[in-house]
Amino acid sequence: MDSHDVFSTETAGLAGVAPTGVVRLRDGDLLELGIGAVRKRIEGSELRMLAYNGSIPGPTLQVDQGSEISVRVRNEGDVETTVHWHGLRLENRYDGVPHETQEPIEIGGSFTYKVQFPDAGLYWYHPHMREDFAQEMGLYGAIVVEPSDSTYWPAVDRQLTLTLDDLLVEDGHIAPFNRSGPTFTAMGRFGNVMLINGETQLSGHATRGEVVRLYLVNTANTRIFNVAIRGARAKLVGGDSGRYERETFVEAVLLSPSERAVVDVLFDTPGDVRLEHRTPDRVYDLGGFTVTDGADGDAAASFEELRTDPDLTAERHSIGPDLDRPPDKVLAFLARMPLLYGADDVPASSYACPMHPDVTATEPSTCPKCGMKLIPSTATPQEGAVHDGHDHGDGLEWEDLMPEINRASDPGNMIWQLVDRETGAENEAITWAFAVGDRVKIRLVNEMDSDHPMHHPFHIHGAGRFLILSRDEEPEANLVWKDTVLVRAGQTVDILLDVSNPGLWMAHCHIAEHTESGMMFSFNVARRPEPASS
Repeated sequence: MDSHDVFSTETAGLAGVAPTGVVRLRDGDLLELGIGAVRKRIEGSELRMLAYNGSIPGPTLQVDQGSEISVRVRNEGDVETTVHWHGLRLENRYDGVPHETQEPIEIGGSFTYKVQFPDAGLYWYHPHMREDFAQEMGLYGAIVVEPSDSTYWPAVDRQLTLTLDDLLVEDGHIAPFNRSGPTFTAMGRFGNVMLINGETQLSGHATRGEVVRLYLVNTANTRIFNVAIRGARAKLVGGDSGRYERETFVEAVLLSPSERAVVDVLFDTPGDVRLEHRTPDRVYDLGGFTVTDGADGDAAASFEELRTDPDLTAERHSIGPDLDRPPDKVLAFLARMPLLYGADDVPASSYACPMHPDVTATEPSTCPKCGMKLIPSTATPQEGAVHDGHDHGDGLEWEDLMPEINRASDPGNMIWQLVDRETGAENEAITWAFAVGDRVKIRLVNEMDSDHPMHHPFHIHGAGRFLILSRDEEPEANLVWKDTVLVRAGQTVDILLDVSNPGLWMAHCHIAEHTESGMMFSFNVARRPEPASS
């Protein structure tokens, strides 16, 4: 890596990071949001990071449904930027897509956004330029939109917002980023340090009988989090954009990058309650709560009640015909990997999977664990190795299983593609067009016949919201309005996009390195013509 082509890791002269606060904003308020470098200590290392208003995460914005605020962003960071208001159906010109909805905010420059909040729930804000670098360095923050209906959510005693992230720290610094563009584009940059609200451990307190609402958002570049609460009871009540069709008691909640969940937790036993990230191979401890004796809170009496959302129940009945009709659009997820497969095929006596080197063969084939093509190897083929029992078969990449190859990958040797199956157009060449009021059935096909089959969190900007109709032809059991859906390797997911907002809107994979390497496109939404007057 060229030392002149990397962003600075210098911490001298930088202010220390500030605590994250909650900013309560009312309709018409102005928020000043500054971007700048800070110094943060993590596991004994002093790290140069980036922060909104000096804190990581940035301030949590607490606003009212139906309100509008102004946010004046001042950029004193390391790279030009924009701010994307993730999940919000706001006016298109404030969506934060560089060169489409606005020009980049140069270093030393500023831009004022007007941000509307039509929907209750949990949202977040982050950069949409060099997202792989700037977001990883600490630029993210949560938005809690309080519902106009006081009975919208179940009763709780208090609420807490939690960001889930990871960070790659090597030799006392955040692993370097190239100024010229992203690396780690094969799988995305996995971190070796887990962060919750910017810290390595959550240290919370609760009283026995208290019900606490946890607003969870995955702000990581690529890591999936499977969040569990050991020692307390959890009830899933909301997702990306509002409440679920049916509230359910859960053991864990799976969140891909940019997905959110609203989970109510009843601390019914004194002691130590742990927050965990559970993968098939290990459990990461993210900290927890110390629960002490006390009188039950007011919300405990209604915790057992599992409510149903009447609007989503009505949607359940209305989408019946959409389940069976053909899709309006089919979008395939594919990869080409010249880094591994660019040379002419050369006969070899042994082949191995680059991600699962224990999988070997005597002739070219594909890996039964991950679907990648085997490459020539000096390893001796192992009899029966392809039947190793460590294959999880879930279509998810929980860790970086080929770190050296991943580190060497960039947009020139690892090419991610969204392909319109009707036209063959790829990425930015896709030219979809809709109108306000359309309900568009989109089939997302994550192809296994690809150089690197892997999961993708597919995100649609503020043109509207969507419902998941089915996964691999199985109807979705519990509806919730979404802006991001996790599509596992080999999986087909049908979604129904309710188009409600005119403008030029982006859609992309929300693994930051995939976005920055071009796995995205934009589509137009026209206003519905007014009916002619008689």
